[in-house]
Amino acid sequence: MSAATLAAPTMASRRRRPDCDRIQAREAERQLLIRYHSHGDLAAREELVERFRPLARDLALRYTYTDEPFDDLLQVAFLGLIKAIDRFEPGRGTKFTSYAAPTMLGELKRHFRDKGWALHVPRDLQERAMAVNRETEALSKKLGRSPKVREVAKVLRCSVEEVLEATEAAASYEATSLNAPATRDDDESAALVDLLGGEDPAYELVERRDAIASTWRALPEVERQVLELRFMHDLTQREIGERIGYSQMHVSRLLRRALNRLETAAAAA
Repeated sequence: MSAATLAAPTMASRRRRPDCDRIQAREAERQLLIRYHSHGDLAAREELVERFRPLARDLALRYTYTDEPFDDLLQVAFLGLIKAIDRFEPGRGTKFTSYAAPTMLGELKRHFRDKGWALHVPRDLQERAMAVNRETEALSKKLGRSPKVREVAKVLRCSVEEVLEATEAAASYEATSLNAPATRDDDESAALVDLLGGEDPAYELVERRDAIASTWRALPEVERQVLELRFMHDLTQREIGERIGYSQMHVSRLLRRALNRLETAAAAA
């Protein structure tokens, strides 16, 4: 018998070995699930948690592009794993991982939706913002540069406007306390609240407008008419005089008197 003939069964057995291992592992998991659900064996439950700990870790790693601490993500994934173990029905013949993985991912998404966002953002927009962040990071590694908005939109099969909306929404994920230092490197720097705000000149402008409006209503009708013709219709003093039947000198006096009244009212406001 040749060496090739002797080697052939060995190679075939090596190919069959991983399949056998997977079948044996699935059967062991099924037996553990039956022991837990049928007999309340808590030891079987703990063993299932340990078996699927690597899967929970892999799913939690998908969200490390966020600012959420990885330990928190891992705890959320474990919570989803325990829920999957408790709710799974061994008698249905479904593969446990096909049920457990979506359950853990759902728990992670719920964590970001309910606890991670500082401001209220619709669920679909939250998920799109997370997808944009994930694809932006992936494209950055692939392209060696920051991807353009249209490149991210093409991968996600959405419009450029939707990507921009998601990017803007991502700013709502985390809020900073106004009492926090203005710079991260110096805990003794001024607080953000000390650097915000100031006197708004618009408030003074509103007060002046109110005072001028009140004075305007109190002006004689001829003075209001002269002001309107001069500043709204851009007529010269001579043209105004011809229209209302006054001399240019008298129009000049009317303008000066009306403007002095309005200026005094604005200064007093």
